[in-house]
Amino acid sequence: MFVFVCAGCGAELTVPLSQVSLPVHARQQYGNGAQLPVLMESGTFAVDPDPWGGPWRLWDEIGPGEAEARGIHAPVRALSDGTPGASVIAPGDIRGTRLLPEKRGGACCGLDGADGPNMACQACGLPVATRVDDCSLWQMVRLGPDVVHRVPVDGVHAAPLSWAELAEKGEKTPPFEPIATWGGRLGPNHYWSWSPRWEAAAGHALAHLLIASEGQPVEVPDGLTADVFQRALDTLLPTGTLKRRAVLAGPGRSSPDAGVDILLVPVHPRTGRTWTPADPTTPACLVPLPLGVWLWLASPEPDLPVPASGRIAHDVLRDDPLPLLPHHPFRADRGTFHHTLVRLPAVRSPWLRTILENLTQSTSAGLF
Repeated sequence: MFVFVCAGCGAELTVPLSQVSLPVHARQQYGNGAQLPVLMESGTFAVDPDPWGGPWRLWDEIGPGEAEARGIHAPVRALSDGTPGASVIAPGDIRGTRLLPEKRGGACCGLDGADGPNMACQACGLPVATRVDDCSLWQMVRLGPDVVHRVPVDGVHAAPLSWAELAEKGEKTPPFEPIATWGGRLGPNHYWSWSPRWEAAAGHALAHLLIASEGQPVEVPDGLTADVFQRALDTLLPTGTLKRRAVLAGPGRSSPDAGVDILLVPVHPRTGRTWTPADPTTPACLVPLPLGVWLWLASPEPDLPVPASGRIAHDVLRDDPLPLLPHHPFRADRGTFHHTLVRLPAVRSPWLRTILENLTQSTSAGLF
């Protein structure tokens, strides 16, 4: 385990923390006025390898050569020129700091970090972190990599769970959830929606699916997996009878058939490693999914029972009221999709560049 200390005076700034993988929805901007929860589980931290926040540089100022050196393989509107490698924690795990009110940024309901670090070490005043809690953003604190140090401390160093243990004990991420919004003219509100975590996970996986398709049509399993991916794949890829097959694969599932081309597999939530088949010669391409999403797709749960009144038997489920469902088809998160795709070297292929260039707001309104 580790604590983070101020680089200026050595004061402790966090509780003891264990390192985990950065969630794929860390950079997601969801909806308008939505109240998103805390990004990181308490007691954990993750390292963001990419720069975040200002100052920003437009694509014309950077050029393809510098962008590629920074891992960007397709044009983007602008790139952050911030320092990469921030450690991301839950706001409740920060200690010994004070907010800098003048660094509020352009947020409307909280803090967005647009003005740079907005938290200072209480002991010496050095700006050490950026708190983010504005509407439509996941709540987090980002510790600057150049102003804090990570120090090992005594604690329980539990080994990461094995894939078999994760398959048995891993927590599933439900595909639907209520979304709360900040008060408008009618006051606070909430609505039932597809999970923001699922939308971000789909955006990340869809970028990998396009590359794994090699420009050919792709068929995913029926059911919820098709609801999440098939419409976007059919829209972005050419039509044809010869399709590349994608199936779910991972711990606890039988080995895929020899004719399968793409495997939808889980990512270890602590190590960030992608599950791989026991046979290292398997030619199928691997498409990563967060463990909680993969577990639900691999073993979907039926509609949850609704408590009944009167003397109805305990094991009888009522069909009134009907289960709450979103009012629109599933849509992957555009920002996560784009952030992922431009960082994959295969995006330099002409057919993928064409897809990316044609993916305007108007042409993809129903997909993202």
